[in-house]
Amino acid sequence: MSTKETNAELSRLKFLPITLFGSVMGLCGFAIALMRFEAIIEVNLFGAGVYLLYAVTLLFITLTIFYVLKFIRYPDEVVMEFKHPVRMNFFPAYTISLLLLSIGYLDINKEISAVLWYVATPIHLFLLLKIISVWFHKEFDIKMINPAWFIPVVGTILVPISGVVHASPEISWFFFSIGIIYWIVLFTIVINRMIFNHPIPSKLLPTLFILIAPPAIGFVSYTALTGGFDNFSRVLYYFGIFTLLQLLTMTDQFRKVPFFISWWAYTFPLGAATISTVLYYKLTGIIFFKYLSALLLALTCLVIAIVLYRTIRAMINKEVCIQEL
Repeated sequence: MSTKETNAELSRLKFLPITLFGSVMGLCGFAIALMRFEAIIEVNLFGAGVYLLYAVTLLFITLTIFYVLKFIRYPDEVVMEFKHPVRMNFFPAYTISLLLLSIGYLDINKEISAVLWYVATPIHLFLLLKIISVWFHKEFDIKMINPAWFIPVVGTILVPISGVVHASPEISWFFFSIGIIYWIVLFTIVINRMIFNHPIPSKLLPTLFILIAPPAIGFVSYTALTGGFDNFSRVLYYFGIFTLLQLLTMTDQFRKVPFFISWWAYTFPLGAATISTVLYYKLTGIIFFKYLSALLLALTCLVIAIVLYRTIRAMINKEVCIQEL
């Protein structure tokens, strides 16, 4: 490899975005959805979810290695990303990826699941405290607020899903309480920003799908904590489904958005909606939700395929890991 080519590769490492961990979230959520669908709906998917989980694990390890190399070689770039009003909120995507892997391995290998959970949970709490401190002490323009700010919160709501198996339920209730309250607070702020201020920039438009995740994951998490099903469960589930329906009415607007890595924001929330619907069918036995879960799984599969294809094409064309203007 020539010196010029080597420098070009190092330059791409320099601009490796933390947002790429959103791909791990999306693919891992899809893998869990496949596994839950196969187990609960009793459809033979030939273990596709498990194989995908293994593949996502390799992707996560690969991205981790490259991002550590970036931190070693270009620490200032990492610091700049953490100070960025949008990208800062994607650092917890790393620990969320660990939590999702923990959930995925729960029925495969509880020891691996426990290790992932115990590593991810305290780090996520640290990142959350750090980010909230920045929120409180830095002056932000209302136009900087967008649904990506939900990402640190979503992680706390994920903690109980495997946390109730690995640790005291009090720890899981602690994290669930943080997530639910901050979801309500941030949801109010984001809605205010969207209605009374300038529209969200085209690049960040896909992050609107993140609005689905807190209620959808909240439903799954709350069910794991209580071990039952009540009216609050219904509120969480149906609000997540309503949010999805609301966003689907905006399909024409989303179709106009050029490809960005932010397209991965479509994927995890759709997986979360699928998982919550499969669980809702399991808890109620209402046949409608069986067919709805199949429809959502198909939609998630389609979106994952499109986003993955566009990402690979962008990587081949060297449109990823470049300096943003």
